[in-house]
Amino acid sequence: MDRWLRCRAPSARAVCPSRPDERDNVIPPGYVERRVPFEFDPLTAVTALAAGSGEAHVVYEGAGTACLAEGELATVRVHADGATLSTGGRRREFPAPGTPLDGAGAALRDVPVPHWRAYGWACFELSHALNGAPGPARDSTLAHLAVPEREIRIGAGSALLRATSGAELDVLQQRLADAVPGESESGSRQRLDVDVAGYGGAEYRAAVDTAVADIRAGGLDKVILSRTVPVSAEIDLPATYLEGRRGNDPARSFLLRLGGWEATGFSPEIVVHIGPDGQVTTQPLAGTRALDGNAVFDIARREELYRDAKEVFEHAISVRLAATELATVCEPGSVRVADFMSVKERGSVQHLASEVSGRLAGACSPWDALAALFPAVTASGIPKASACEVIRRTEPERGLYSGAVLTADADGTLDAALVLRSVYRRGGRTWLRAGAGIVAQSAPDRELEETEEKLRSVSRFLVRAPAYRGAAVVAS
Repeated sequence: MDRWLRCRAPSARAVCPSRPDERDNVIPPGYVERRVPFEFDPLTAVTALAAGSGEAHVVYEGAGTACLAEGELATVRVHADGATLSTGGRRREFPAPGTPLDGAGAALRDVPVPHWRAYGWACFELSHALNGAPGPARDSTLAHLAVPEREIRIGAGSALLRATSGAELDVLQQRLADAVPGESESGSRQRLDVDVAGYGGAEYRAAVDTAVADIRAGGLDKVILSRTVPVSAEIDLPATYLEGRRGNDPARSFLLRLGGWEATGFSPEIVVHIGPDGQVTTQPLAGTRALDGNAVFDIARREELYRDAKEVFEHAISVRLAATELATVCEPGSVRVADFMSVKERGSVQHLASEVSGRLAGACSPWDALAALFPAVTASGIPKASACEVIRRTEPERGLYSGAVLTADADGTLDAALVLRSVYRRGGRTWLRAGAGIVAQSAPDRELEETEEKLRSVSRFLVRAPAYRGAAVVAS
């Protein structure tokens, strides 16, 4: 990949000695850490580093911090029966007596590095194993987590560098200096014009009609159905990430090449966050209207959200289920709903939003909390098992869409972002995907329109790969 940013290394940022010194925090037998001042744009820096990386990597941004994880010091692959840990040329199996995520937790506890942080993804099909439904084959990877060989976390005017030796830290610090943004070329890059309106519209309307009939017959209360839009031109994922992040205000954002997937996205909500103190938070968003920058119309749509009985009902039952799920893993009486039905602006749409939190029960782990809430109610439906069965019949494979990109720390912190508003690349294909929440009052034309509104959060920012400049724009 060509260098799409013009970068420079200020002379003041000299390369450090090739051994740990008094600034380095040595954590035997694992990481060496070094904190350095960093006053430049964190997103531009980590994106440039990812663009130049030839290894597996994850960029994860949110809550004021932008992180880059690179390489795989240890890898955990979750399958239907548990997890496999690969490290140092060795493989170990961790059967899961409960859910497959129990195996993930056990495998990570066996990582022979203290103070680790794992980065990775969980695909939607993990939901089938969690709900006891027929799902992918035993050897299918439902989640992929990597403890990186090197890592940078940038926030609050400094960067924390982590690597397995002082010499690697020196190289990492020099790479960060080289990624300091100079004059950006992103404004001269060509964006794609992808038509998100028509593709698969007839099939989607028919699926909505069928789902509404199922709901009115009493089979379920809500289901999220989605459709894909293929992108047939080659895109530059790092450039798309930076452009899209500047045009969106997500809860979390990510850029990854890991475990066979390449993707970038602007997550509107978290599935769950668990702090080291055991505080558990989820933030369901349900109920949608367009957001196009016209203040008069945007305010009118916001008021319409509050008056629309269908949207309010959809949101209320989603919050109720989130609270019910949290209660299964939290201390009795600790679950609370805060910020009920505020409005969050997310790129090209605005949503009704609430926050549900509780205190993790002593007998439960962060992985139990993730298992209780996965997949997000706003990407599956109610009741969740019934909705996932409808989705399985209608959409045989979702993959990363409506799954999660997550980080997990040795101290019990876990942060999982819902994978929506994203672009995906796998097996030579590139595509967009978006869905809408279907309830008894849903109208197929409006639900299709809602998917278009959500798709524009990403489609407006797709950047053509340099080798394709001058070619005809093809959008199917």
